[in-house]
Amino acid sequence: MGDEMSEILPGAEPMSADGGPVGVLVIHGFTGNPSSMRPLAEAFVAAGYTVEMPLLPGHGTTAQDMATTGWADWSAAVDKTYADLAGRVERVVVVGLSMGGSLTCWLAIGHPELAGIVCVNPAVAPQEEMKVGVAALIDAGEEFMDGIGSDVAKEGVTELSYDRTPLRPLLTMFDASAEIVPQLGTIRCPLLLMNAPQDHVVPSSDSDLLAASVSGPVERVSLDRSYHVATIDHDQDLIIDTALEFVARVTS
Repeated sequence: MGDEMSEILPGAEPMSADGGPVGVLVIHGFTGNPSSMRPLAEAFVAAGYTVEMPLLPGHGTTAQDMATTGWADWSAAVDKTYADLAGRVERVVVVGLSMGGSLTCWLAIGHPELAGIVCVNPAVAPQEEMKVGVAALIDAGEEFMDGIGSDVAKEGVTELSYDRTPLRPLLTMFDASAEIVPQLGTIRCPLLLMNAPQDHVVPSSDSDLLAASVSGPVERVSLDRSYHVATIDHDQDLIIDTALEFVARVTS
């Protein structure tokens, strides 16, 4: 699991807050950490929900720590957090950004009892061309490429994320996507899907694929003023307000 001694970056800490009988599980993205989701998580806490926002293994410390982790570690951590939360509340909604969105879909496939899911710029489609490129870099002896974080339109706002992207963990995410996509049709709970047409990290086609594949009701919101990390961008308030309304509705 990498070096257990690495300090968590200030702002990247996980969050756990006890509230009412409805739980919200909040999941951050690849190479990111809870800082990008904190305003949303805090809004759920303020609204009286029981909230869990884990720090995924290998995240929030150093890119070197992350290099030894992969999808199996992140999904296991999310599943454990969900089981703990579900044991304390009556209903659960899961909210995820980017890879957090793919982990949200993965949870929904395995847990049809979810009251609803919220995906913001979810990364769900297997990127075959990129996968070939990443594999070629690894074969050439590379373990990292430039960071993909901080795709934000808002002036003066920077995402706290790694400046390097570990390649092997990225491959595990692509492999997981290939397994998840054929199962998206088993998701029957309500889906709130919010995506930015000007996302420079994950194409809008991922959101289109997700919306077309699930079997339950889909509500879509276009985040026209934001880039990939929309939760800390111009549309932050829109995301918070829409998500709060959705959670209240699907759990009432």
